[in-house]
Formats: sequence, C-alpha cells, structure tokens
Amino acid sequence: MGWHTLKIIQLPQGNMWIQSTMKKMTFLLRHISRPSSLLHVLIIFCITLKIHQAKSAQFTAVGPDQPVTAIVGQEIVLPCHLSPNMNAQNMEVRWFRSMFDNYVHLYRNGKDQYTNQILEYQRRTALLKDDMVNGNVPLRILNITRSDEGEYHCFIRGDTSYAETKLDLEVAGLGSAPLISVEDYQDGGIRVVCRSAGWYPVPEVLWRHASGQQLPSLSETKSQKGDGLFETENSIIIKHHSNQNLSCCIRNNFINQTKESAVYISDPFFPRVNPWMVVLCGSLVVLFGFLALAVCLFRTRGKLNEEIGTHLQKIYELQREIEWRKSTIHPENLTVDRDTANSFLIVSEDRKNVRRADTRQNVPDNPERFDSWSCALGCEVFTSGRHYWEVEVVEGRFWAAGIARQSVRRNTLTGPNTEEGIWAVEQCGGRCQALTAPRPTPLSLNQVPKRMRVFLDIEGGWVAFFDADTEDPIFTFPPVSFTGEGFRPWLWLGVAGSQLQLCH
Repeated sequence: MGWHTLKIIQLPQGNMWIQSTMKKMTFLLRHISRPSSLLHVLIIFCITLKIHQAKSAQFTAVGPDQPVTAIVGQEIVLPCHLSPNMNAQNMEVRWFRSMFDNYVHLYRNGKDQYTNQILEYQRRTALLKDDMVNGNVPLRILNITRSDEGEYHCFIRGDTSYAETKLDLEVAGLGSAPLISVEDYQDGGIRVVCRSAGWYPVPEVLWRHASGQQLPSLSETKSQKGDGLFETENSIIIKHHSNQNLSCCIRNNFINQTKESAVYISDPFFPRVNPWMVVLCGSLVVLFGFLALAVCLFRTRGKLNEEIGTHLQKIYELQREIEWRKSTIHPENLTVDRDTANSFLIVSEDRKNVRRADTRQNVPDNPERFDSWSCALGCEVFTSGRHYWEVEVVEGRFWAAGIARQSVRRNTLTGPNTEEGIWAVEQCGGRCQALTAPRPTPLSLNQVPKRMRVFLDIEGGWVAFFDADTEDPIFTFPPVSFTGEGFRPWLWLGVAGSQLQLCH
C-alpha cells in the first residue's frame, strides 16, 4: 500500500544514530497495516530525535593541562575551547580571577563588555574571535606584569547550560643585560660589580673566566621591588692577571634563558700586594663571620616570634568558640530587605528566600538598593550583643553570605571584602574562600557547606562561620572594632538560578 512507503535519505556518516533509528523505523513500517499506527511511529521518532538533539547540546570547557608561562612586558594567549566543537559566537564568554562579577574580560550579546572589568586589565585584553565558530575562545593579555600571575577561569554559558575550566598563569621576568663596573681596590685586588634588574623568580648569577671556568663571587645582594621583580648586585675581587678577561652571566632557570656581559681589565689597574691588606682581609673575614652569625640569630628569633603569634591566634579562636558554645544564644529570625535587593534579585513573599533572575526586575529607584553587585541586606540591624543565624544554599555554585556595615556602599562597591565593610564566605564554582583584603583567603574544606551558620559578636569584634550540618568551623575573621555602627546580614548571588534561604 502506497501510504506507508518511506523514502530513506542518505545521511552523512556523522549522523549514525539517526541512520540507526531510520532503519528501525523502516522495519516497523513494513509490518504496519493501519494509518493510525504509522502516525504513532512518526510521533515517537520525532520525540526521540528531539531528546537526542537536547543531549548533544551539552558541552564542556577545556583548558591546558599544564600552567601557561609568560614573560614580563610581553603578551600571552590563554587557551580555552568547547568540547565538542560548536559555535560560541552567540554565547557568553567570561574570563575572571577570584571574583565572578569583577572580570578580566567579558564577551556577551555578540560583543565585548567593559563595565565591571578589573582596572588593571583595561586596554590590555582581547578575546580572539577568529575561530569562535569552532568553539575556540582564547584570551590575549598584553604587557604582562608580575601581578598577572595566578589562577584564571574560563566560563562559557549558552542558552541552557554553562561550563567552566581553570588554568594557571606563571609569570617570569627576563631582566636587563648585566652592567659591569670596576668599583675600587679591595683586599689587594680590584672589586668588580655586576648589576641587573627586572628578573623573576630570583636569578642565578655566575662569574666566568674567558676559558669558561667559574669564579667565586665576593658578595651578592638580591632585592624585590614594588612591581614584584628582583634586582641583583654581585661583586668579585680580581687579584690575578689570569682573570683579567671575565664575564657576568645571569640566568633565569625557570625559563632557561641567560643574559651575559664581559669586561677586560688591563695590567696597569692591578695594585701591588700590601701586607696591611692581608691583615685587613683577615679582619673582614672575621667581621663577616660575626655578621652572618648575627643575621642567623635574628632570623631565628623572628621565626620563633611568628610561630608564637600563630599559636596565640589559634588559642584565641578556640577560646572564642568555647565562649560561644557555653553561652545560650537563640537563632535570629531574619528577613530580606526588598529595598536593598539588586534589580536582578527576586525576594519571596515571606522575605526568607532570594533568587537571582536572568533579567532585571521592574523595581522602584531607591538609594538603598545595590546597583553594580547582585546583593541584598537583611532587615535586621545589630548594634550590640551576640547573634547567629543560618543560611541554606537552595541552588547554585556562585554565592556568598555574611555581614555588612549598615553604611556599605551601594552604587560604587568595587568588590566585597573587609575593606569595603563586608565579612563573608563565598563559593565561586568548585572552591570556597573568605572575602578578606587585599585578596581572598582560600579555604580547605572537606565539602562545600549546604547550610552555613554565621556568628556575630559586636563587642568582641568577632565574625565566625560554621557548617551547620557538621558543626565544623569554616573560617574566623581576625577581631576588629565593631563599635559606633550597625551591622546587617548580607547576601550575594552570582549567576542566574542561584538561590539562598534564611533559616529560622
């Protein structure tokens, strides 16, 4: 019968799943005798094909297995691509360091965005778009500096899913060519000094004879400057005419590169041997020995003081925890202040739950509302006493919770940390960190907390976080003065779909 004849279309080899399904369809159609049965089979085929397409739409972000190495002053390309290969031109591509909202580079809606770009990366980054159709989204960083070293995250989001990978950038400094100078007479010889700057990590300095023989140096000084790079000064005493022709070699062992300069000292410059110089040389050796011993003792004392300070801090934290556990404190019944919630946040009717939306909500203008960050404050204001409450993570891997000063900036907040008046713990992807200043403190936790307990002691200037399910400590901030101002619960939700709940 002609109504159940199906024409088999030759498909590319890559569509093997569809070809297999078509063969099964053909077998069924050959045994169908009613039109209604044919309609049922076609409906099942369409649904199965749709499910297959939905599954194939998932992707992962892939970066390099090894750290990427860059040299100060040059440029570097950080690789990242989608697997399987697919067009990323209509996706969001976000490169960031430790904070999701403060990004290194952002590509969204088909163009680059610079609103919340980190100041240090402005006019230094470019997303390479030549091969975006195949899922390649590498980032180029120009004029590499020492502070660029560290961890980078490549975050890619499509219509229904997102993926993230991370990579490490290691920065090396290849300094200036060695500058050799003849300084003065010392210890019956000529003191020659080799200087260079702009190295990282600490370089190796060698003196060599023209024959390649290594010569011992007199002294070496290495110091780190404000830009994180090292400068070195190495001296040598030349006493024999056989060492008139020598070179200074400075080597960066991390990138296996060397810079070298040479000098020749003619015969008239060498002094005659003076017996008093021998005595002076011996005295200097003894003096340097005493200096070395003094430096060693000073460093040992400094290390002991540092260890004592660390142990005292741990004892203080344990004492504070014991005081909390002995005292009777009832949990606070908190609610979210809608007037402070960012326009991307949706607050529930009972004001216990807050969720991050895909788009801005229609909310009235209010000077109390957070503008640049998707944050919200609690309605309650604490000015004295001890308090605690619990926050449950309903959904999401990008969130933070803690306390904030009542005067925390709403419109010009550069980043949540203690310098901005915020004490909080954050989950950013697969890791947790305390929002300390000037940079976050990574936390080594057995598991990411699903329910977190926040403790606040106004008089003691103390903020601590615990896993409410296991009672394990998460982080305790160093004590500060909390007098003279009120404090409110603080919440942040990083990406759409994230959801937090204030527990009672």
